[in-house]
Amino acid sequence: MSDSASRRGALLALIVLTLVWSYNWVVMKQVLQYSGPFAFSAIRALLATLVLFGVLLARGKSLRPPPLRPVVLLGLAQTTAFQALVQWALVDGGAGKTALLAYTMPFWLLLLTWPLLRERPDARRLGFAALAGLGLLGVLQPWNGLGAQLSTGLALAGGLAWALAVVIAKKAFADGTVTALRLTAWQMAFGAAGLCLVAALVPERGIDWNLPFAAGLAYNAVLASGLAWVLWALIVQRLPATTAGLVSLAVPLCGLLLAWLLLGERPDAWETAGIALIATALVGISRAPAPRR
Repeated sequence: MSDSASRRGALLALIVLTLVWSYNWVVMKQVLQYSGPFAFSAIRALLATLVLFGVLLARGKSLRPPPLRPVVLLGLAQTTAFQALVQWALVDGGAGKTALLAYTMPFWLLLLTWPLLRERPDARRLGFAALAGLGLLGVLQPWNGLGAQLSTGLALAGGLAWALAVVIAKKAFADGTVTALRLTAWQMAFGAAGLCLVAALVPERGIDWNLPFAAGLAYNAVLASGLAWVLWALIVQRLPATTAGLVSLAVPLCGLLLAWLLLGERPDAWETAGIALIATALVGISRAPAPRR
């Protein structure tokens, strides 16, 4: 496949990914009416693992695991940490706000790729990162106290975990010797094991098994955790690390819009200003020149 065709495929994957993940923030918020955050995360990851390995078998692909150390680290960062943190953040946080804060991943990526991947950000990217920092102040509103900001901190930590996963995948699997589907299936398996351990150790409410909860599980297992992570793995392999993170800015923005339309989440004036600054910074960074090596 030519480089241009490969990039076009990655950009098409981003469009599909945007639609699936944007709406999933609404779904993840709604299922908390019927389940605790960790039990739901564990079950969705287990089901997604079964779906992914089923696809591998159906396509006659190898089930041989990739190099274990990096794939275990990837699963713990991308599935265990990210999913547990953002689902926990959604308990008290709004779906749109949590989505935006989790997608501060590109800013964490700017910090991580410089020392770890030798991708040096230019002054323009750093300037937009500073603008996003101002926006974050509007969202956090520290002048009102930080006692009730647990969900904000959890969402930001989720973004950091996701950025770390991008770096791990880029360093360990950049040569393309492991297919995106096999890599995603195995990291999901190890990540699901970590989520099951968390769910077993942390007390939370029981599950109300009903049709809305089952529908939320199906959406997450087949689309948001299965198909979507395969698409993300393709994007990470075919695009530069910072580009892969930055061009996904449409997901939190669409998530904000859907949370407003479907859940009635209306940010106050300070949050609105902060969200606008963060969104502007994301757009600006995505249009900035490529990082120097």
